[in-house]
Amino acid sequence: MNTHRILYRLLPSLLTGTTILSGCSFYYESKAEDMVQRQMDAMVFVEGGEFMMGNPGGWDGSRDSWPPHKVVLDDFYIQKYEVTQGDFELFMEVAGYESSHEFYEKRRADNSDRFQSDLPAVATWNDASAFCHWLGQQSGKPVKLPTEAEWEYAARARGQMLRYATPNGEAIEGETMAAKVERNRYDEPPFEKPLPKPPGTFPPNPIGLYDMSGNAAEWVRDYYSEDYYELSSVNNPEGPEEPIIDDWHNSSYRVVRGGDFNDFAGNTTVTRSKAPASIASNAVSFRCSYSSGD
Repeated sequence: MNTHRILYRLLPSLLTGTTILSGCSFYYESKAEDMVQRQMDAMVFVEGGEFMMGNPGGWDGSRDSWPPHKVVLDDFYIQKYEVTQGDFELFMEVAGYESSHEFYEKRRADNSDRFQSDLPAVATWNDASAFCHWLGQQSGKPVKLPTEAEWEYAARARGQMLRYATPNGEAIEGETMAAKVERNRYDEPPFEKPLPKPPGTFPPNPIGLYDMSGNAAEWVRDYYSEDYYELSSVNNPEGPEEPIIDDWHNSSYRVVRGGDFNDFAGNTTVTRSKAPASIASNAVSFRCSYSSGD
């Protein structure tokens, strides 16, 4: 199902505020109500402020994270955990939602280990955004994906000079982050595929947020542009106004933050990349947020 059809199906309930649980069985309704409460209880308040966004510590060598630039953010809330596959699938069940990734069901069937219910959700940007909007509809809060600036500010514990989103800003294998993925070129197939850990496996950063380094990379709200950091506004930036289109997938590029379980050293708080909004990757998940002023 393409993105326009998905949004068309969700639009009436998003606009009117009517529940989309009514057509489901009582079993799924009650589980969904519990899940919404649990998701909202996991929102952490982040006091806004000023910080140098981008790569002030020189922790990432890519062009994407340069130059550092001043950003000022209002207060907001962000989830302490990545959304799990089990909660994402419950959302799809109660909302009648189908992923925007064309072969999502086949991928789930072929990669059952990665689609375990306690692991971070495998979702396209469109899927992640739809989940957060649905959560907002059910909770009465203006829930969305976090902006890129909000994500980095939170990962760095309100903009502190932290290379990794760990208790002390250090990456210690098996203690503060998952260990390096070891690969031997002499290994013979079938190869063991690396997996993320269940959210909350390792200690949180100083403001209580888990897995913003070293687990799944995460979608954020912004369109992607390589030179956006040179053009970013200071107050509450929300990314470029116009998308860059990936012609192969006919989909806009969105920003992905934080690195993932495949790359131990690259899981810094400033690691930044892009991906087409309609593609689901085993290495990319998400968490939701909302502005406290809305």
